[in-house]
Amino acid sequence: MLVGVPKEIKTREFRVGLVPSSVAELVDRGHQVVVESKVGAGIGASDEKYRAAGAEIVESATEVFARADMIIKVKEPQPNEWVQLSANQIIFTYLHLAADAPQAHGLAHSGCTAIAYETITDDAGGLPLLAPMSEVAGRLAVIEGATNLKANMGGRGVLISGVPGTLPAEVLVVGGGVVGINAAKMAVGLGARVTVFDRSVPRLRYLSDIFGNSITTRYSSNAALAEAIKTADMVIGAVLIPGAVAPKLITRAQLSTMQRGAVLVDVAIDQGGCFETSQATTHDKPTYIVDDIVHYCVANMPGSVPRTSSEALNNATLPYVLALADKGLDALDEDAHLANGLNVRGGKIVHQAVLDAIG
Repeated sequence: MLVGVPKEIKTREFRVGLVPSSVAELVDRGHQVVVESKVGAGIGASDEKYRAAGAEIVESATEVFARADMIIKVKEPQPNEWVQLSANQIIFTYLHLAADAPQAHGLAHSGCTAIAYETITDDAGGLPLLAPMSEVAGRLAVIEGATNLKANMGGRGVLISGVPGTLPAEVLVVGGGVVGINAAKMAVGLGARVTVFDRSVPRLRYLSDIFGNSITTRYSSNAALAEAIKTADMVIGAVLIPGAVAPKLITRAQLSTMQRGAVLVDVAIDQGGCFETSQATTHDKPTYIVDDIVHYCVANMPGSVPRTSSEALNNATLPYVLALADKGLDALDEDAHLANGLNVRGGKIVHQAVLDAIG
């Protein structure tokens, strides 16, 4: 199979679908890999490194799209990318179609087979290809939230750790999954007072077991969350419903109950966001303020640490890339978990959660 890797074109997105070591694995198994020139510039991987791994370097994404049997990306295809796809091609990347009806219909119109990293499952009921980026995003959420708590950034002017004789920041993490656990780890490590909300009592027990007294766990009832946000310095939205639109946890009206300069970090923005006032932002302009509350809603947070993110992502995606390269779409019939990643095929949207979301 001929596998293609174009450069990412989303604002400030420096990750890469295949790192040189992944290219070498494909080439060793008899596949061809064509990559756009300078595809690895953001992770310090030169064209020479890709050539040494066995890739062919081409000058344009157009040539990659025209020649490849399977396109490997990181972020969802943009309009000028999905129009280049055709019925005989596979695209394997993050899609997040539930919050992006135009992309869903564009991919369907192309006739391509679109497989989403974020809906592939595993035997434990997890999302193995979403997990590494969720780990990165959870940790970054606290770092970015702490940065935006500074007064010069529009925040409350609170140091997340405090200093002796002062209170540290109060951080609420809504959702106890992979994002939530990693956000809690980072916030605890920085000395914050941390409360994690979740609707699963077994999950709350697990969090209590691993964190002990370093965090507080709360059942995420609407009333409990509404009360807690009144004193929070930072709220991290970390709720995920696989393939579906994220639930809205804080309303516009509730912003008036929060402390002026508090920070909302919406890690679920790819799936539409956890907060009613969330709107996707970019690394060029990551925040905005609504009713004196700072919103950080960057839709590709891990793109700011592309070396770490690309390596972590490739560690997770490579076995599936190899399976698809070796077996083509037959790999979907042999692996039910990989088949759960199928979102678009034969001109139709085929993932039920996406259908439910976009109608």
